[in-house]
Amino acid sequence: MRIHWRFYWSVFSFFDCEVAKTTDSRPFDSLKEENVTACTSGRSQIIVGGDRGSIHFITRSLEISSVKAYNRTVSHLFHLKKYSILVSIGEDEEEDRVPIVKVWDLDKLDKDRNRFVCRSFPLLLDQQVKKVTCLAVHDSLSYMAFGFETGQILLYRGDVTRERHSKQRTIYEDVHAITGLEFCNTQNDAVLFVTTEYHVISIAIGIKEKCDVPVILDQQGCAPKCMTLHYTEGNAPRLVVARPEALYFYETKERGPCIAVQANKQLIYSFRNYIVIVSEAASSKGSDMSTISIYDIENKLIAFTFPLPKVSGLVAEWGSLYAFCGIDNKINQIEEKDTQTKLDILFRKTRYELAIQIAENQNYDHDGIVDIYRQYGDNLYRQGDYDNAMNQYLKTIGRLEASYVIRKFLDSSRIHNLTAYIEELHARKLANNDHTTLLLNCYTRLPDHSGLDKFIEEHDDNFDVETAIKVCRQAGYFKHALKIALRHKRHNLYLKTLLEDVKDYKSALDYLGRLQFDDALTTMKDYGKILLKNVPEQTTTLLKRLCTDYKPIDEPLIKDERGLEVTGIVKALPDEFIHIFVDDAGRLIDFLQHMINVQACSSLVYGTLLELRLQEYVHENDLGAKIDKERKILELLHCENSKYDIHHALVLCQMNNFKAGILFLYEKAGFYQQVVRHHMENKEYSQIIDTCKKFGKEDPGVWVQALAFLAKGEEDSCRMHMKEVLAHIDIHNLLPPLLVIQTLAHNSNATLSVVKDYIVKRLQKEKEEINEDERLIKQYGEETAKMRGDIESLSTSARIFQSEKCSACSHPLDLPTVHFLCQHSFHEHCFESYAGSNEGNECPVCLADNQKFLQMLAAQERDGKDLYNKFKQELERAKDGFTVVADYFGKGVFSQNPNPS
Repeated sequence: MRIHWRFYWSVFSFFDCEVAKTTDSRPFDSLKEENVTACTSGRSQIIVGGDRGSIHFITRSLEISSVKAYNRTVSHLFHLKKYSILVSIGEDEEEDRVPIVKVWDLDKLDKDRNRFVCRSFPLLLDQQVKKVTCLAVHDSLSYMAFGFETGQILLYRGDVTRERHSKQRTIYEDVHAITGLEFCNTQNDAVLFVTTEYHVISIAIGIKEKCDVPVILDQQGCAPKCMTLHYTEGNAPRLVVARPEALYFYETKERGPCIAVQANKQLIYSFRNYIVIVSEAASSKGSDMSTISIYDIENKLIAFTFPLPKVSGLVAEWGSLYAFCGIDNKINQIEEKDTQTKLDILFRKTRYELAIQIAENQNYDHDGIVDIYRQYGDNLYRQGDYDNAMNQYLKTIGRLEASYVIRKFLDSSRIHNLTAYIEELHARKLANNDHTTLLLNCYTRLPDHSGLDKFIEEHDDNFDVETAIKVCRQAGYFKHALKIALRHKRHNLYLKTLLEDVKDYKSALDYLGRLQFDDALTTMKDYGKILLKNVPEQTTTLLKRLCTDYKPIDEPLIKDERGLEVTGIVKALPDEFIHIFVDDAGRLIDFLQHMINVQACSSLVYGTLLELRLQEYVHENDLGAKIDKERKILELLHCENSKYDIHHALVLCQMNNFKAGILFLYEKAGFYQQVVRHHMENKEYSQIIDTCKKFGKEDPGVWVQALAFLAKGEEDSCRMHMKEVLAHIDIHNLLPPLLVIQTLAHNSNATLSVVKDYIVKRLQKEKEEINEDERLIKQYGEETAKMRGDIESLSTSARIFQSEKCSACSHPLDLPTVHFLCQHSFHEHCFESYAGSNEGNECPVCLADNQKFLQMLAAQERDGKDLYNKFKQELERAKDGFTVVADYFGKGVFSQNPNPS
């Protein structure tokens, strides 16, 4: 079924027409004496044939050169598109009028420097002369077809430039003259379109010698020169047939649509995307004037129409269309205006849709097309057609600044258009935070719940989540805010909305318990205080789980490499949540006590728990409850796993006057004198003595401290305890007697009877020490005198060795022997074996004692050096330097002579 297109043709002037001029600006008139019978173009030249047998070649500068091809007329010319090959048909003799076909290779010259004819042959049909009406040559040079006035078509198959490889065959016969031939390529075959005055036919030219059966496409044909092959970009070529009432289009195997164009058509020609029609001028029927019209079929417009003297032929070359006009064959150049000029014409006529079509068809740059859409939108906006204006603005997204459009539609009455525009921005992922905010505000102001839901569902990854949630919360769309936050796993914002806006604390806590550890930890830090205030018990339970062995609710156990289920333990530090319980000390105690019961905790946890229990203890008025709290505090302090800071704990106990804790911490820290001082302040004499007995070995100074305290006491019990203290001081020799007497002298109640036993014992002991020292002095003196005598004897007189037996084997001595001044003698062989590693300089019998003595001297020398350094340090710190010097003088620090230097 044929589709008829009937529409109003808009007429524009997209072409300029003027007489072609030579380089010296003169109209081209080189063909005024020639009757043009055929014309073609290609390879940057126009080729014209005349009735005198010449073929003329015209260059771009309109310079002409001619060649005498025939004796009589040139009837047909055909130039191939891909090759510099020209096929001509003409006559040489007037009598027989045999058509002569010549194939020209325009890139070659013959020996006479003329155009080279590579093939020439007479065109006879069944050995009879027939008039040729049309000619077509395939672009591949493989086919050449001739149509005859008698209705036959003769096909030459093979290389058209070589007669040897070419075969001819009649492929079609009709009773009507052939009016047109055109070759068209398909995927498999070459197709030959044929027209007569009564038929339109397509013939597939197969690879085989035998051609396919002709396919009749239409029972109506056309006049000569009224068919052409029309090429459009991206589409297969179509045959166009012109009849007085319309233009008809054909595919290779079927009819296409037709377009109503009423005119007495004389010639049609395909130029670019246009179809050029030459028709008889309507106002001058029968005259020599023609009307040339250029139709843009795709855009449905007449791009140019102009009257010209009778047009005999059309060719296209150098980007322009050339028409041979009038009896003098002047050439009129029809040149297409540039795209911008055409667009300006359309803008002035407000034909923006057409301008867009033309710009797209001519591959106008994208920015230019967007600007046309903008102008079109602005024009519609000024006319108040906001919906269609927005349709045009939507096509500018990505190139035109979005704010340009948004400012135009900010009015509340145009909020629907603004919503559509911003939705498209998000769909193309070109929206920013401000656009998201504006779009959500549009949804909430409409209000458009379905639009908001659809936006969240379809564009969940094309907007700023935080901004979307913020806008929904401000507008009271809490469910949508929660939906967005949940979808994008923005746990913080989800809980913020649930707690601050919806105030559903139970659901918030349940949601938090399903999060992964890191997310649960972060959100609990942020919102734990609010949750604890409103759902304290559940929050405390979740905190305990978070700090021990956290796992999201209903999460399966982790599997190891072997596929066995294992528990992956992750936990937070309880220290991080202490601040949450700032207003609920009872819950904090419960939380911290649970933590130290199940695992080891930091010193901060123990210190905080101790401080809270002490505060409870101080403010408790019930005696039974106070005793129980004291017990719990002491349990915390005595716990072996407790990691509290002992100094911090001591300060806390002192601040809260918790005596049991203070005494325990003093003992634990080794502050025994502080324990004694505590009992002194409370005049607990028995406890003082017990403490001294308990810790006297670790710190003997506690006895001295106790003596000093008891010496100042006025009670009778002080004298009783003083004797016990003095006994311990005497046993352990903790103080010199003189210092003890000076200490007791401060107490008027400390009589001689109190210290008599102590003084007598000390005097007797010192007398015994003096007697022992005198005995040792006498002994050491005698030994020293004896040694000096031996030294003198060895230095001044000879030593007589009278030993008769070997000191090693006790056998009688015989030579050779070894004698030592210590009166020991040895056989030489006994000495060598007995001495062992000794080199023979020392007596083997006395060697052990001598080495021990030498080691003692070396140790004494080293101690002397250390003693000297210690002496210097004490002398620098001492208030009474003479006492220090006297003490160290007795220790032999100054016995060494100074260096001679």
